[in-house]
Amino acid sequence: MSKLPPGWAITTISDITEYLSRGKQPKYASYSSLPVINQKAIRWFGIQNEYLKYIAPVQFDKWEPERFIQAGDILWNNTGTGTLGRACLVKQHDLEPPKVVDSHVTIVRPNRAAVESRFLFSWIQSSEVQEKIASLATGATNQIELSRATIASMRIPIAPLNEQKRIADKLDALLARVKVCRDRLDQIPRILENFRQAVLAAAISRKLTEDWRAKNDLLSIQNVFLEDVLLEIKTGPFGSTLHKADYIYGGIPVINPIHINNGKITESSEITVSEKKADELADFKLRAGDIVIARRGVMGRCAVVQPEQEGWLCGTGSIILRVQSQILPNYLQLFLSSPTTVKALEANAMGSTMININQKILLSLQLTLPTIQEQQEIVCRASTLLTYANRIESRYQNALTRVEQLTPTLLSKAFRGELVPQDSNDEPVSLLLERIRAERAAQPNKPKRVVNRSKSNMTKISSQSLKKLIHQLPNNTFSFDELYSDINKKMSGDYDAIKDILFTLLDESEPSIIQIFDSETKAMRFMRRYQ
Repeated sequence: MSKLPPGWAITTISDITEYLSRGKQPKYASYSSLPVINQKAIRWFGIQNEYLKYIAPVQFDKWEPERFIQAGDILWNNTGTGTLGRACLVKQHDLEPPKVVDSHVTIVRPNRAAVESRFLFSWIQSSEVQEKIASLATGATNQIELSRATIASMRIPIAPLNEQKRIADKLDALLARVKVCRDRLDQIPRILENFRQAVLAAAISRKLTEDWRAKNDLLSIQNVFLEDVLLEIKTGPFGSTLHKADYIYGGIPVINPIHINNGKITESSEITVSEKKADELADFKLRAGDIVIARRGVMGRCAVVQPEQEGWLCGTGSIILRVQSQILPNYLQLFLSSPTTVKALEANAMGSTMININQKILLSLQLTLPTIQEQQEIVCRASTLLTYANRIESRYQNALTRVEQLTPTLLSKAFRGELVPQDSNDEPVSLLLERIRAERAAQPNKPKRVVNRSKSNMTKISSQSLKKLIHQLPNNTFSFDELYSDINKKMSGDYDAIKDILFTLLDESEPSIIQIFDSETKAMRFMRRYQ
């Protein structure tokens, strides 16, 4: 922020918090009366209780009172790709039963005299902070970590306390409206899908053309099997004739199920073959008016080949249907996509992990075949309705994009001081911070908690002593827990301090240790670079 609003100030997280600490790594039990919050349980909307774990009762007394979460705390994920930086605000209802956090979560406990919890939580949510998280983290890709020291030193723009509360109240109201809007938008895809399915069902049952038939003396219909109206059915080439190695960039498109969506075929410039290979597979070239149907995955996924797509290839996961003159390709495409047909294909599909069309069942599907004139009318009316649904979906996507931009925009305005007006009667933050620093300075130092140790030669851990211990480990690779256990047999060492030093060693210009992924344990481990 280049220019702060009147009364604001820039300070650090450590200046406005009364407690800032990572949790401890517990010994887990399948269930106990003491839940522990892990990074997966932390969501922006709150704590997701189904992901909670539990601490073994033998360790209950190892969690001091300040380590239990309190209302107004912010729980901030400090590790993990995809979870790093995610946070939640602790509410009163989260305190029953009492809970603690593990070592992958940092408790940020605001000093209520300096900062409103909701204000601080909103700042953490802001794109300005979230976009910086990756650059502030240390460690390898799969085990990046936001250290306590880094969090403590992060700089934050602080408004006067009364203005913070006004900002938080305004954000609560506006973001609640954004959520309502998003919730309503989230219903549209389901509504559109139901609408499309209803159109397809009405088309095939001929309800779409009831009024048209009343005005036209064309009532002739036939009940036929699918095989009765096909000139040819051909499954795409087997893997023995078309391999992944045959694919090139920018050649003749090959159409597999992933290229068939919403009744249309979309090419991929990467799933293509050379003209020579296409000529070798000439029997599988598509013609305008063919129907291509996916033979695996989502049943009923099909489309009519357009003139500009003639000469493309049917892939190994698709089937070509070539129709006789008494049925329109677009009418057959409506029939194959209809809910009744899809249900029949699913009921008789083969396979477990990836279901496949039973071609015998496909050919035995029975359909009502109206006159060509009525087929044309059905296709025209269905197309009009489905196009209307597509237009609504496009508008929905545009609206969704705008709604998703609202939250970062509001947060950005809030921390520029543009969301609520300033009040000259509010105490400036500079005076507030001076008073808090004076109060801290006047407080006597808290006595350190005495920990009984059985060994007399214990010393405080340091960077050099940690390097020495790592060099003395029996194995060249080790986990953090193995290192921590070995350290506590020989000298004192705070869990957080050891982890901070370890990640500092990783960032040295010529690090003595590196991180590796152990494929057997599916976990990150450390490895000595030098013996």
